[in-house]
Amino acid sequence: MLVIDNDPQGNASTALGLEHRAGTPSIYEVLVEDAPIESAVQACPDVDGLWGVPATIDLSGAEIELVSLVSRETRLRKALDRYLDDRVARGEERIDYVFVDCPPSLGLLTVNAFVTGREVLIPIQCEYYALEGLSQLLKTIELIKAHLNPELVVSTILLTMYDGRTNLAQQVAAEVRQHFPDQTLRTTVPRSVRISEAPSYGQTVMTYDPGSTGALAYLEAAREVAENSAERADLR
Repeated sequence: MLVIDNDPQGNASTALGLEHRAGTPSIYEVLVEDAPIESAVQACPDVDGLWGVPATIDLSGAEIELVSLVSRETRLRKALDRYLDDRVARGEERIDYVFVDCPPSLGLLTVNAFVTGREVLIPIQCEYYALEGLSQLLKTIELIKAHLNPELVVSTILLTMYDGRTNLAQQVAAEVRQHFPDQTLRTTVPRSVRISEAPSYGQTVMTYDPGSTGALAYLEAAREVAENSAERADLR
């Protein structure tokens, strides 16, 4: 699996234990300077078969720099296609999943991710403001489908930071399931101290405390995603 950190905050890079200090080859060089992805790929130190492309502080200025570049919306997709084709040509192991972590804004970095992807996985915090953001996100996805990537679909919605003791969390979960019954996973990820602690150790909760409730929830969610992907592949 390959994780591309397309968020200037670099949270995915931190969680995966990737080097992402200033000057480290990163997704910035791929997007802005046309560097090949293989020049920035790093192996995750804690998980075999997991690879990542880090984000550095340089990416914070990429939104402005991308505006003037040719094919600004499709640069990530072209770079990824080249990388995957080159891996096949070299006889290297096939990558089954590519995840692109997006910033919490709808600028050119997010647009590049939507043009690159075939499916969108939306994690939703069980809070009211998350529902408001979801509606705007769905409008953007429809625009991307209409003009840049007709293959794009919202395939998965994951409810996170769920606290079943509060009415608000239950109401948000019920509303999301009502509007997106096919896309919303059965699994919900609970609020968890372990999930919050893990990034400070440069790990995900899966390696930091694999027996915790948060890790078990993410494991079950991953199992659902894999099963749903297999079902969609059978229908094609």
